[in-house]
Amino acid sequence: MRIDPVTIDGCYAIQPRVIADARGSFIKTFHREVFEEYGLVTDFAEEYYSVSKKGVLRGMHFQTPPKDHFKLVYCLSGKVLDAIVDLRKGSPTYGVHAMFDLSAEQANMLYIAPGIAHGFYALSDDVIMQYKVTTVYSREHDSGIRWDSAGIAWPNDRPVISERDAGFVKLSEFDSPFQYEG
Repeated sequence: MRIDPVTIDGCYAIQPRVIADARGSFIKTFHREVFEEYGLVTDFAEEYYSVSKKGVLRGMHFQTPPKDHFKLVYCLSGKVLDAIVDLRKGSPTYGVHAMFDLSAEQANMLYIAPGIAHGFYALSDDVIMQYKVTTVYSREHDSGIRWDSAGIAWPNDRPVISERDAGFVKLSEFDSPFQYEG
């Protein structure tokens, strides 16, 4: 498993080893000792997945303190354009976004620190995204910023989005409760 830091502190691109043969492939998505070796959290409290059609955009989501969490995301089926935005006050990359291609074919993953908004755009049909998080879902702390307010160059300026996601505040209007711990 290769774990590489990305431009936003506390976030990592992860490439697990893919073992392929005539039957298909085998991919280990989590290994406690390897994660601990890199200083990554290993105490995941909840796991879930979403299914999306091509053209769907989900995001930009996060949970606020004290229910904020580390998140590990990967694509089990299809391909997505994944994006993160730093929302931590005092961070050298506050307001900065980073983008990643995640796909079942690549088997790559993204590890996301608390205080980072996350979203993705489905580039193919039948996208299945898997999420592991370190806190349980809390409706009271579930939040987001508008998908089109952080300068992200999404492949479609009229994606299929939920009413909830369309109603989030813009990044410029967001009063962040997150602090950078650097």
